[in-house]
Amino acid sequence: MPAYVIVEIEVVDPTRYEDYKRQAHATVQKYGGKYLVRGGNTEVLEGDWQPKRIVVLQFDSMDRAKEWLNCEEYREPRKLRHATAKTNMILVEGVDPESVR
Repeated sequence: MPAYVIVEIEVVDPTRYEDYKRQAHATVQKYGGKYLVRGGNTEVLEGDWQPKRIVVLQFDSMDRAKEWLNCEEYREPRKLRHATAKTNMILVEGVDPESVR
């Protein structure tokens, strides 16, 4: 089943956060992930949520997403993200496209 990492980000150090983005991209690709959303415009449709930046990554499975998050290659970029942004992150399992009709 596909899995999605959804991250709400408030960047507090934009210059260094750009370094993070460059470093993180290669690790996402290495683990078979791809960016579906990366900081585009947002519009609140319901509720009072005011996200600063949203990132959505797709992986082949929840296990693969967790392997990426905890891999050695992502260790330093992850520390850099923690130093340059406030984040909330969830992992959610997708649905089998064949079962949704």
